[in-house]
Amino acid sequence: MSKQSARGERGPSQRQLRVGETVRKELSDILTRGEASDPDLEGVIITIPEIRMTPDLKLATCLFMPLGGGDVQKVEKALNRSAKYLRGLVSRRLTMKYMPDLRFVADTRFDDDDRIGSLLHSPDVARDLDNSGNNND
Repeated sequence: MSKQSARGERGPSQRQLRVGETVRKELSDILTRGEASDPDLEGVIITIPEIRMTPDLKLATCLFMPLGGGDVQKVEKALNRSAKYLRGLVSRRLTMKYMPDLRFVADTRFDDDDRIGSLLHSPDVARDLDNSGNNND
C-alpha cells in the first residue's frame, strides 16, 4: 500500500489541520470585523466552523454558515466573489510561503443531521425495525 493512499484513509495530516485552523482563525476575525468589501455581506454574521486543506496546502475549502438563517446561496456567491480579496487580507496576517486559494462551501452538516434524525424517527422506519425484531430465522 502506498504512503499516500494510507494517509487518505486516516484523514488529514497534522500539518493540514494546523494550517487550516490558523487560516480559519484569521478569516473568522476578518469576517467578524466586517472587512469584506461585498455589499451582499453587509450585516450578515458568518461563522467558519471548519477549513479543509488539500495535502499540498494550495486550496482551502472553507465551510461557512450564516447565523440567523439568511440566504445561504447569496452569501456563498458573495464569499466566492470576494475570495481573492479575502485571501489577500489573510495573507497579510500570516507568514506562509504560499497562501492557499479560498473556496467557500455552505456547511450543511447540521441540516443533514436533522434530516437523518427525522428519517430514523419516521413511522416507516419504526415499522421496519419492529418487523426485523420478530424474525428469528
